[in-house]
Amino acid sequence: MLYYLFEYLEQQFQLPGASLFGFITFRAAVAIILSLLISTIFGKRIIRFLQRQQVGETIRDLGLEGQVEKAGTPTMGGIIIILATLIPVLLLAKLENIYIILLIVTTLWMGTIGFIDDYIKKFKNDKDGLKGKFKVLGQVGLGIIVGATLFFHQDVTLKEKLPIQQQNEIRAENPNVQASKLFKAEEKSTKTTIPFLKDNEFDYSDLITWISPGIEKYTWIIFILVSIFIITAVSNGANLTDGIDGLAAGTSAIIVLTLGIFAWVSSNIVFSGYLDIMYIPRAEEITIYIAAFVGALIGFLWYNTYPAQVFMGDTGSLTIGGIIAVIAIAVRKEWLIPILCGIFLAENLSVVLQVSYFKYTRKKFGEGRRIFKMSPLHHHYQKSGYHESKIVTRFWIVGILLAIITIVTLKIR
Repeated sequence: MLYYLFEYLEQQFQLPGASLFGFITFRAAVAIILSLLISTIFGKRIIRFLQRQQVGETIRDLGLEGQVEKAGTPTMGGIIIILATLIPVLLLAKLENIYIILLIVTTLWMGTIGFIDDYIKKFKNDKDGLKGKFKVLGQVGLGIIVGATLFFHQDVTLKEKLPIQQQNEIRAENPNVQASKLFKAEEKSTKTTIPFLKDNEFDYSDLITWISPGIEKYTWIIFILVSIFIITAVSNGANLTDGIDGLAAGTSAIIVLTLGIFAWVSSNIVFSGYLDIMYIPRAEEITIYIAAFVGALIGFLWYNTYPAQVFMGDTGSLTIGGIIAVIAIAVRKEWLIPILCGIFLAENLSVVLQVSYFKYTRKKFGEGRRIFKMSPLHHHYQKSGYHESKIVTRFWIVGILLAIITIVTLKIR
């Protein structure tokens, strides 16, 4: 809203300084500062409100050190993250931008699913919360919306660079040629990025056109199925990672900040030309959303680091995972998720392996055996005697390493 106000003031009255709101970097800086202030200043009031409503966490005694002491800590703190993200976005972003619309829908959609889950746990005295099938149904629904929108919407396009030979011919005629002249025209495309490969672009249509070129028109089905899988996997991974103080919020801040770099360079025709990556028109507004989201996550850590004054609950963790997944798909970097979201992947795999191995050994030997002392993975280290602060810090370090490897894929092919 402020963007439109200052745009009007600039056009009508040439108000000094109003043109600053036309710059992505300025709006992103304001967004991250504003979200930090909202999450830290108003976060305390929200925590007090949750305490008055007796929205405290019910802790099952699993034999983990310091676990019982956390009983009664307010949950549903994901509300802080959601509000601190959406308010700066509504003030500073171009609200007609399809990517911003999609991310707002994602935030509200996943936030609602998570809120219902937390509400059932606390006010209906059902420790299991929302049944798993309804969570998955909600994630599938969002995947359909996201996949269909990104596939069919006319504003979701990309520009690819011209062949090298054609670029050289243009440069020979004009050495100072603009970067935009080295790209093809905007087009609808189902291409995405595959890391570490020289020709690092992959078209989803290739998954079915090998059968018959005539069925390329059904690529939308493949794209939607991939979107559903990624959103479901990442949101559940974030949910499983939210087990000890500061782990999910800190890890997610690292991931989202990295995606912000990808969003910025992919939407800048100069940098995308230099890095030889796809240029995605109108994706620069994602940077505003990411800035607000990072600020909200860091501000939430003010109250969520050990010893936590508030837990994000499913209201926060499912929302975080959904947003990360949608941003990755939108900037065509979804196949970097196994690297970038390696912490989420490890947490997911630890649960899958633990349950599968337990069932297998129980069937074969009559007694279930375990790979880990406890799953998800962070609980294994707690059982091994590590303090949760040390576990969180080391997971953050691993997350930073994975983020650096992810960024390096821009040039290493």
